Amino acid sequence: MAVVLTVLVLFFGGFVAGFILLVMGAINFDFTNSEIPPGVNQPAKLRIIHIILISTAVLGKILENIGICTQVSFVRYMQGRKTLGMDPKLFIKDLWFEKVPVRIYQPKVPPASQRRGVLFFHGGGWVFGSLETHDKLCRSIARESESVVVSVGYRLAPEHKYPAAFEDCLSVTQHFLQNTEHYGVDPARVIVCGDSAGGNLAAAVSQTLTGRSDLPKLRAQILIYPSLQAMDFNLPSYQQNRGVPLLFRERAAFYVLQYLNGHAADLEEVLEGSHIPIDIKLNYQKWVSPDNIPEKFKLRGYKPRVLLDCTTEVFEKLKRFCEPTLCPLLAEDSVVQQLPESFILTCEYDVLRDDGLLYKKRLEDNGVRVTWFHLEDGFHGIINSFYSDWLSFPAGKRGLDNIV
Repeated sequence: MAVVLTVLVLFFGGFVAGFILLVMGAINFDFTNSEIPPGVNQPAKLRIIHIILISTAVLGKILENIGICTQVSFVRYMQGRKTLGMDPKLFIKDLWFEKVPVRIYQPKVPPASQRRGVLFFHGGGWVFGSLETHDKLCRSIARESESVVVSVGYRLAPEHKYPAAFEDCLSVTQHFLQNTEHYGVDPARVIVCGDSAGGNLAAAVSQTLTGRSDLPKLRAQILIYPSLQAMDFNLPSYQQNRGVPLLFRERAAFYVLQYLNGHAADLEEVLEGSHIPIDIKLNYQKWVSPDNIPEKFKLRGYKPRVLLDCTTEVFEKLKRFCEPTLCPLLAEDSVVQQLPESFILTCEYDVLRDDGLLYKKRLEDNGVRVTWFHLEDGFHGIINSFYSDWLSFPAGKRGLDNIV
């Protein structure tokens, strides 16, 4: 018995010691590699969230190295294991639309008329995120706006490369537009909405449906710090916020490569800007250029970069970055002009800030009505920061209130 107890003490002692070393390593990584600007409210909370994320990723890598599971599957498991159960104000049901899992949130309060419908596409870099990770956010939108919300569990990269996620979101949207009466939704009041990668998918779906005469027109699109281009990772916001949690510049490029090819072999070329030929860059410079960013957003240490050319071999692998269904900022004016009223939320301390600012300008230049809400003290991921109330941020609540 004494021998067994000794073994158990040694085992659990080693586990605890290993866990402490893991957390200490994550803390060291956070302070060494990240930068939390003085303008962020409650910076200690952001550090804690970042350390939790780093610790999860490191533990996942350890488990992958010893052959238990992949890092990606472990992180997905840890992110999605929280369940909130029943909601006193909502009917919640999991269904399948066109072979894609969806979760529908319907207010229990009897409606005075047909409700609006919201198709929600979650963020997570096309690699992470699920119906579970954005469950609390979707409940809030459904309750506060008294809307029917359909959250879409699209296929994820790297297992399912582009355009799998886009195709899933498009097919669910089409299905819902054709069957709104089943859910008490007004077909003229359907909105697409998404955060981060989900904002990319919402923009791509909205553009694709502009030419469809067989479906009701979308009422609006809501883009929450969306990722909209992969042409230039040296825009002012990418330079200024390169090390600001929760999305580093390098990770933003890594995720879009995972979505495109299922790997990130050309990450360095993408980061330095040698992945698109100069003539193509110049062609799109009317839309993707620091010149289109208001000067006040360039004051914080922005340095213009020289355009670099690329090899035919690299461009051959990455040429689909020029497709609007992957990078909606590159859509033609004839498409942009037909887009519905738009709401764009951006955060000052977010590498994707300028994607939102550039798209705002494109929409306005083409006569589309835009409501823009900018969180001066916001960072990427703040709207869906964490389940725990004590790790939430006042700016995130302000952003959500404006979305609602």
